[in-house]
Formats: sequence, C-alpha cells, structure tokens
Amino acid sequence: MEDFRAKKRRRERITALTAYDYPTARLLDESGIDIILVGDSLGMVVLGYTDTTEVKFEEMLHHTRAAARGVKRALLVADLSIGTYDIPEEAVANARQLVEAGAQAVKLEGGASHVAQIRAIVGAGIPLMAHIGMLPQSVRAEGGYKVKGRGAAEAERLLADARAVEDAGAFSVVLEIVAAEAARQITDAIGIPTIGIGSGEHCDGQILVTHDLIGLYPWFTPKFVSPEVQVAEEIRRAARIFIERTRGPVR
Repeated sequence: MEDFRAKKRRRERITALTAYDYPTARLLDESGIDIILVGDSLGMVVLGYTDTTEVKFEEMLHHTRAAARGVKRALLVADLSIGTYDIPEEAVANARQLVEAGAQAVKLEGGASHVAQIRAIVGAGIPLMAHIGMLPQSVRAEGGYKVKGRGAAEAERLLADARAVEDAGAFSVVLEIVAAEAARQITDAIGIPTIGIGSGEHCDGQILVTHDLIGLYPWFTPKFVSPEVQVAEEIRRAARIFIERTRGPVR
C-alpha cells in the first residue's frame, strides 16, 4: 500500500474504475488501470436495485470472485455491503471472506464513526480503503444524494473524518460528492491519497462507475459524468441488426 502514498508524494494521479464481472475486470486490467473496485454500485447498474441498501453480502462475494478471475496487475478492492461491518468483529470476518473471494483490499463507508472497524480490519492484515462524504449506503436516511462540505463546519467535519481514517490505518480514502474546495483542503492535509468521485479535480486520483463512463446505464447518468462512449446505443443497434436479419426473408 506504500506504493499509493508514493504516488501521492510524486503527484502521480491514481486511476480507479469499477468492475463486477470477468470480462470487464480483465479489460480494465489490460488497460493499465491502478485500482479496480467491485463496488456495491452493482446493485443499481447490474442487479436493477433502487440503491446500494438492497445489496446482499452474498452478491458481493459472487461478483468479487468473478472480477478476481480477470485481474492480474491492478489492485482489486471490494466493498463491504450495508450491515456487514456494524461491529469490529463482524467487519473483520466479512473482510476476510472478501479476501478469500479474491479481493486484495476492502472498502467501507464512514469516517471517525468507524475507526474501530478500520483498525480491526487493518490489524488483521487486510488493506482498507475508506469512504467519506456522500455515503450511498445512507442515501435513504439522508433523503438523496447531496453535496457534502459546502459549509465551513461540514468541511471541518470531513477533514476530521479524513484524518481519523488515516490514523486508523486506511491506505486511501474515497471522497464522494464533496465540494471541490473542501476536497482540496483534505487532499493537502493528509498523507494518504484521496480518490474523488464528483469532488473536483484536486484529489490525488479519480474513480468512476464504469457503466457511467461508457454509457452502459443510460437510464441515469450522474451530473458530474460525461460518458466517453455510448455502449448502450451500440448494444441496441446490434440487437436491431440481429432482429432485422433474423426476421428478414430467407435467402
């Protein structure tokens, strides 16, 4: 994990994308991506759930196994899904299951409130990526996806969270939908890399849901994403060609 701290010191941007299956993970790995995340975002973009609160731990294990088969060089991180890390002992046991499924590190949501869990997981020899700012597993309690850190008090709380997870042993921290200035301040203040998603350009790296990047989930695209390609339309086009060819006159 020291490699990622070294990248931060050298000001080398860290790249991360999600994958939930073998071919996507293999393609991303072959592209040279630094980190592949088996995120609980699979709940929406793969399983059709409303949000990540519906994702079951067995589904995380299943998709981690699939992605792991395609990864040879990138760091494979897997999410601890909701309800799997409420207490430190449970967090360690479930983190070990993700590692057994092929993950090299795990991620959980929460800052100072989850220091005990982070310390326990890291103490068990499992690298941990923290996640602060907008927490998708709390979306129902918070009433939607909202920008964090706009006010001075909230920005200070986020900075305290970032310092807490660093002190607890996290090797990096995801900043999700954090106001750009607050994200810059956090990035400058801590020694571990910040990996932003919808948090401006000053983070040490960036992560996106691959489906958003390639336009594979056209029914919803976050405001901070501009798809590089439109894979969904290509799938529709290929399907229409197949349908027309199949229904056409027999030669």
